[in-house]
Amino acid sequence: MPLFEFEGKRPEVHPEAFVAPTATLIGDVVIEKGASVWYGAVLRADDCRIIVREGANIQDNSVVHGTPDSVVEIGAGATVAHSCIVHSATFGEKALLGNGSTMLDGTSLGAGSLVAAGSLLTPGTAIPEGVLAAGSPAQVKKPIAGTSAEFWVEANPPYYAELAQRHRTGISGA
Repeated sequence: MPLFEFEGKRPEVHPEAFVAPTATLIGDVVIEKGASVWYGAVLRADDCRIIVREGANIQDNSVVHGTPDSVVEIGAGATVAHSCIVHSATFGEKALLGNGSTMLDGTSLGAGSLVAAGSLLTPGTAIPEGVLAAGSPAQVKKPIAGTSAEFWVEANPPYYAELAQRHRTGISGA
């Protein structure tokens, strides 16, 4: 896996985390226990700090970066789905950013919330806990409790934790 030190700051990866061999981590990146960073993802912490909390997952081809001196935090069990852009944003526990979505500077996603695929969180947008948000710009649509979206918020963390373990032990070059 490509890990790059930048200006004296080196990525830290917990031994029980999974970082795909084609993911790239640069600079002040922390990957906690049980977290996963998937194929083609880029976490570039040259001007910021990026923390991927325990059990969180950054899926294929997503990009995480931040403005100078910011902290980008992906909460425990949170999901950054495929091909997302996260820039100077924060996630609560088990929050889920849907495929192809973008979070811009100063945005936050509350614990247990889901942002629908293809959505855009404009600068400074705060999505509260436990809701479904969608659109461009993203707006809160309804509480997530009792909806099919709640399934994804609850099911995704354990599924990706188990899948990451399978990839840690089962992947090999062809």
